[in-house]
Amino acid sequence: MTEPHDLTALEQAAAIRRGELSPAELAEHYLARISRLNPSLGAFITVTPELALARAKAHAQAAAARLRNGPDGLPPLLGVPVAIKDLTATAGIRTTYGSRAFASHVPDTDAHSVTLLRAAGTVSLGKTSTPEFGTCCYTDNDLTGPTRSPWDPRCSAGGSSGGSAAAVAAGLVPFAHGSDGGGSVRIPASVCGLVGLKPSRGRVSSGPADGDSPGLSIQGPLARTVRDAAAMLDAIAVSMPGDPYWAPPLPAGQTFLGWADQGHAGQAPGRLRIGRYRAAANGTAADPACIAAWEDASQLLASLGHEVEDIELPFGPEMPGYFATIWGVKSLDTQVGPDQEMQLRPVTRAWREHGRTISGAAYAAAVTGMQVAARRSIVATAGYDAVLTPTLGLPPQPVGYFSEDGEPLDNLRRQGVFTPFTPMYNMTGQPAVSLPLHWTGDGVPIGVSLAGRPAGEAALIALSAQLEAARPWAWRHPACW
Repeated sequence: MTEPHDLTALEQAAAIRRGELSPAELAEHYLARISRLNPSLGAFITVTPELALARAKAHAQAAAARLRNGPDGLPPLLGVPVAIKDLTATAGIRTTYGSRAFASHVPDTDAHSVTLLRAAGTVSLGKTSTPEFGTCCYTDNDLTGPTRSPWDPRCSAGGSSGGSAAAVAAGLVPFAHGSDGGGSVRIPASVCGLVGLKPSRGRVSSGPADGDSPGLSIQGPLARTVRDAAAMLDAIAVSMPGDPYWAPPLPAGQTFLGWADQGHAGQAPGRLRIGRYRAAANGTAADPACIAAWEDASQLLASLGHEVEDIELPFGPEMPGYFATIWGVKSLDTQVGPDQEMQLRPVTRAWREHGRTISGAAYAAAVTGMQVAARRSIVATAGYDAVLTPTLGLPPQPVGYFSEDGEPLDNLRRQGVFTPFTPMYNMTGQPAVSLPLHWTGDGVPIGVSLAGRPAGEAALIALSAQLEAARPWAWRHPACW
């Protein structure tokens, strides 16, 4: 028997429009699952049942009134539950940034992405867990403890959008909001067997309160299917006045969901040139399991008629240093008072201490160096429609692998071995996606990454949908499902 959480986000929206499900029933179903499963997974920091049910009931009343005139006037995702990463401001709801120092912080303004998701009809069930200030590639904080993979609760769910990924993978929401400054959507997508899409720089507004001067971070979806990810991107990909970066909008009449539908139907993307590499700019070698997933994806692409070619690593060894310098300064974005500083976790403090040692000249040199190197890499891969890499350097790792009990530098080195590929495409600003095309023999998901042309989400989504149609994955569920 099909349960509501077995349906995709878009299937749930369609069922609501047909009157087969109500938004309130759907919210109640997911809230019950959160109550039962979240204590063992640590996916949510804050759950908002009263607010969610009130909004769901209001949506139901509005839908009943408007459906009398047909479904065309309804928001596209009416009544579909969602969750918001706790780095992103939600008015009237505590936003902790994963930090004990902000455990009682309640913003008075929504982020634009939150406003847009609400306008699309979604119903937020709460805020998902994140590492402190989103600085790490795993999700652990002093408020909820580690977030665990639903596929293997001994393992970290990845980060920094690990709470959102665990929530989707465990069927606590059909899709969820995340953000990605160095892989933070794609990393947990790989670990949790999901689609994780990092849009192009400037595609999604970080306003009105958040800024990102080097342009590394971008908000994006975590979902079970490419179509659901595309639908969320359609909802939040709206440029806002004053944004420091803009990605050109799709031509009139086009949607990212439409491109996903074309890919599923075989009407797109045509025969593509795919470059591939497995070397990492930081010099680490990817684990054989990650290479096996990459080889498997290469064969699948070739079987679909695409031309797959080995290419040289388009990034030099200086790139990780640029990233570390910029990330160190960015770790100071969150203003922390002297009395709060000692409440921070060891790795957070280490990043902030590093950031304070960086001079303005060193920071400017890193940003300039990053931008020059990014231009070179984009030119070097301009002949390819997409570039294939492993998403991660290692398969999912036990929670203890990311312990902060020892020397912080040891932790940072382990993070570098785990995530040598993802930060490169934050530095170039290209769209990139992690797809759950591979599972190991013992049922562990391992993602592969495709990076698209600058501002090329549409073609990347079409290619991802084609791969999903050729090798569907949405039927795979962890034991807790």
